[in-house]
Amino acid sequence: MVLTMNDVDRFEASRPRLEAIAYRLLGSASEAEDAVQDTFLRWQAADVDRIEVPEAWLTKVLTNLCLNQLTSARARRETYVGEWLPEPLLAGDPMLGPADTAEQRESVSYAVLAVMERLSPNERAVYVLREAFDYPHREIAEILDITEAASQQIFHRAKKHVAAGKARTEIDEAEARRIVEEFLAAATSGRTEPLVRLLTGDAIAIGDGGGKVPARAKAFEGALAVATFMRGLFKPGIAKRKVIGGSPDVYATTANGSPAVVAVLDGRVVGVMCLEVTAEGITAFRNQVNPDKLERATRRWAASDHGSPLMEAAF
Repeated sequence: MVLTMNDVDRFEASRPRLEAIAYRLLGSASEAEDAVQDTFLRWQAADVDRIEVPEAWLTKVLTNLCLNQLTSARARRETYVGEWLPEPLLAGDPMLGPADTAEQRESVSYAVLAVMERLSPNERAVYVLREAFDYPHREIAEILDITEAASQQIFHRAKKHVAAGKARTEIDEAEARRIVEEFLAAATSGRTEPLVRLLTGDAIAIGDGGGKVPARAKAFEGALAVATFMRGLFKPGIAKRKVIGGSPDVYATTANGSPAVVAVLDGRVVGVMCLEVTAEGITAFRNQVNPDKLERATRRWAASDHGSPLMEAAF
């Protein structure tokens, strides 16, 4: 089929929403872009004049493409080198999608994306469509070819799994910067005690290097172990600079709505560390250093005003 400009415009009007759905389902911006492009190819091949509700049709096609991708991704992640973490999105990235409600903001948080990795593909799809985009169960049932009652049951089960994780504290950008500044001051103090005081007793630290950048295969667990690791991470060293390729500048920002430490070297983002914060303190550090998962962050960084670094030539 040959699309008219009106047909293309109808698709492009839906692209931001489709990308936001796909990112939440896949945890990968690059895979989300591919899924949306595949959806466009199916739109291009369809008899669009016979599609009564384009938004519903596009959402159904996209969701099922993502479900197929999730099934194959599970097999790939079994052989992934080290821990697998989602691709972080920096503040202002349009792929973060709607952020009007607490539920929408929570659905794209790094902590929740990590928890959703434990859900089945159907659980993840129902949770995202209902919680983040407020689709009624009737429409979700049609998208997934299940009953409305099944959609409701799957949603309650998925929401229970997600809620089992610690509830994070909602933080604005000013508060996020303050938390990052306090953390960096403690991490570079040369002492472990200031860091321990910022952490919860069961704090964890996880890194994803994808086998391309050194990252511990097993998470650090417990306040003392995490504090010791962080103290060493922010201690300058020749070997560390050799691995990174130089001494990056360190900035405070938000990623996926959470406080984040961003390391930038020659305009390239080489690390994004997301901090999960609760009322009791920092409970998790999730550090993305896999260069394949930082390409979008680098593009976003180059196009944004990020202010002055908190630390220059940090490592």
